[in-house]
Parts: sequence; structure tokens; C-alpha cells
Amino acid sequence: MSAITITDAAHDYLADLLSKQNTPGIGIRVFITQPGTQYAETCIAYCKPGEEKPEDTALGLKSFTAWIDSVSEAFLDDAVVDYATDRMGGQLTIKAPNAKVPMVNADSPVNERINYYLQTEINPGLASHGGQVSLIDVVEDGIAVLQFGGGCQGCGQADVTLKDGIERTLLERIPELKGVRDVTDHTQKENAYY
Repeated sequence: MSAITITDAAHDYLADLLSKQNTPGIGIRVFITQPGTQYAETCIAYCKPGEEKPEDTALGLKSFTAWIDSVSEAFLDDAVVDYATDRMGGQLTIKAPNAKVPMVNADSPVNERINYYLQTEINPGLASHGGQVSLIDVVEDGIAVLQFGGGCQGCGQADVTLKDGIERTLLERIPELKGVRDVTDHTQKENAYY
């Protein structure tokens, strides 16, 4: 069973569009461009017979088949396709809360896991201050080098946020990580002033 929901209103709207294509057996294909990144876009396209890919998942609906792109499928968890009418007519809406969230597990590379937690747990909190943090690199001995941007840059609290919030979260989630460092922090330990 696919994790995507296509409401009755969306189904009827799409069925009507498809019926005007004069192509027996035409369906839709649902896919995400750049899934698991902040640039992810969820798309619905016409899918004529034979245009689906062998690895697609077929979602049989009342009037047509929705083909779900295999790469996108995990990112379409909890996705809802709806059709809402207003004074201007109507609009097909797609809400895919997991489209931008990379699917990671304990076997995923460390940098993928760091990015996952930055996107899902850390940046949403920083966004309220207009800030964000991104991973630059993982260097020797499991140190993640992070870059603050937006409202965090030059913020006097950035180092506190880094140590108390971000480092603690990442170390809890990723045991092999040893610590985090701000890319703008150019103080080497041996040259540190005490």
C-alpha cells in the first residue's frame, strides 16, 4: 500500500483532466525532483500507457492508475494530493512533508545523517531567528565542521547554540561523531588564548 493519499476531490479533478486527453489507459505519474534536498519539488505528470517505468509502483484508483516513482516513494510518505476550490476556480495541491527529508539510518554515511538532523531537528528551531546551519565537512577524528548563516552569523549566542544545542543533538543521534566546530571559528587549539 502506497503512503500517498489522493483525495476524492483530487481524483475527480484528475480523472476529468485525463478524460480530455483522448488517450485510453492514460494515468498520472507522481515523482519528486531532487528528493531529500531543500530543493525537492513534488510533481504530477500525465502518464500514457508505456511511459511508466518498470520499477514504478502502480496505485490503482477508481478511474485511473497513479504510477509512483520508486526513488520518490519513500519521500512521499504521508503525502496528500487534494483539490481545493475557491472563487478563482480550483487548485490541485500536493503536501509532501517528507519530500525534503533524506531517509537515513545507522548505515548511512555520517555526512548524510548530519544533514538529516540539521534539516529535520536543528534548522527548524533556528529558522525562527532567521538563521540556519549547514554541514561543510567531517574532518579528522569525527569533527563536523558547520557553517552558520542568516541570523546566526555574527550572533554572540552562536557558539552557545553550537555547543549546547547543535552539538548535543548531533552527538546523541550519531555516536561516532566526536564534536562540532564552526567554520568561522579559526582558532586552532594550539594557538588558543587562555
